[in-house]
Amino acid sequence: MREIRCNTCDSNRYEERKINYLYSYQGKYLLVPNTPVEICLDCGMIYYDAAVLKEIERCFFAIHQQHEMPDSYIQIPSKSYT
Repeated sequence: MREIRCNTCDSNRYEERKINYLYSYQGKYLLVPNTPVEICLDCGMIYYDAAVLKEIERCFFAIHQQHEMPDSYIQIPSKSYT
C-alpha cells in the first residue's frame, strides 16, 4: 500500500477492503460488488482508485448500451418518505 494521508483527518492509517459500490447516472444504476477501496481507520473516509472508477464507468455504459451483459439483475423496493 502506498503512503497517503487522509484529506479529512490527516491520518496515514488505512485498510484495504472490498465494498458494494452503487454507480448511478441519470436514474440508471449499476451495483458493483467487491469494489476495492482504501478506508481511513481513524475517520472512515473511503478512497477509490481512479482506474477502478473508470472501469466501473466503462462497464455501466457498455451494459446500458447493450454492448455487454451484466452478471445478474436485482430488484430494489422503493417507498417515498411521507
